Amino acid sequence: MKYVLMFVDTEEFHDTLQAMGPADRARAYAQAGQWFETHKDKIVAHGRLQDAETATTVRLDRSERGEPVVLDGPFVEGKEVVSGYAEIDVADLDEALRLVRTWPGCPVVEIRPVAS
Repeated sequence: MKYVLMFVDTEEFHDTLQAMGPADRARAYAQAGQWFETHKDKIVAHGRLQDAETATTVRLDRSERGEPVVLDGPFVEGKEVVSGYAEIDVADLDEALRLVRTWPGCPVVEIRPVAS
């Protein structure tokens, strides 16, 4: 079964990462890199997204006017933003959960099945 893992940064996590010195930050990124290496047999694709400030959001207006509204920025409700993703191919949700429980990076991971 295929799932997409969406790695979600919180403001607190972002601030903590930015406050680290270069060596500590490099170690944190190396731990994430090692996680991808350890689970490479289950990872179909993955990527890191550019910072949220580079996002463009399109809100589709389904009212009479019907014009989409295009805005610079993520404009996601709340203080969390998706910073990366991985598509995995595992037996079931239980296996996906076991894999995510070992993720050393950002504090929130959303697991969503890929529609067939």
